[in-house]
Amino acid sequence: MSAIQPPEERVWWKEPIAPIEITWILIAFVWCLFMFIMMPYWHIFGKQNLANEAYRSTPELFTAKAQAMVDKYKVREETEQAIPVVRPPAGSDVYLVARLWQWWPLLELEEGQTYRLHLMSLDWLHGFSLQPENINIQVHPGYEHILQVQPNRAGTYSIICNEYCGINHHTMAAKLYVVKK
Repeated sequence: MSAIQPPEERVWWKEPIAPIEITWILIAFVWCLFMFIMMPYWHIFGKQNLANEAYRSTPELFTAKAQAMVDKYKVREETEQAIPVVRPPAGSDVYLVARLWQWWPLLELEEGQTYRLHLMSLDWLHGFSLQPENINIQVHPGYEHILQVQPNRAGTYSIICNEYCGINHHTMAAKLYVVKK
């Protein structure tokens, strides 16, 4: 056999395997097993995945729920567009509408309290990213996404759309206020 001439027998699996190849195959196999074990481990113990629910809904129905929440719990207005700021009671359902290029309304939540955050896009696919926390979810039109959130630090958080949604995508940002009890 030579490097120029083809092998006489063209059955590749009958060719001898060099010891270094066996070593690399074993390293790759062990690494694959490690990764296979780590995926369910991080899913269960790593708290990397949000426990969320999603239901089909219509923009009209979701907008009505969000408007009812605003009418009931509005505390003030902010920004040039007079976006309402709502402060719902602890444990309640909170609605956040995503639409070109705005999150509506602004939310003011209590530190240490649990809320059910309902998200829905009225037009395109948007991304809900809560900064500096590592909460990321795609917000699809026609689906009501529900997350259970419990803010554990007072402060002002940023809500950013991280899915490109058009020419003014870069302006689609809002605030989430977390206040002490």
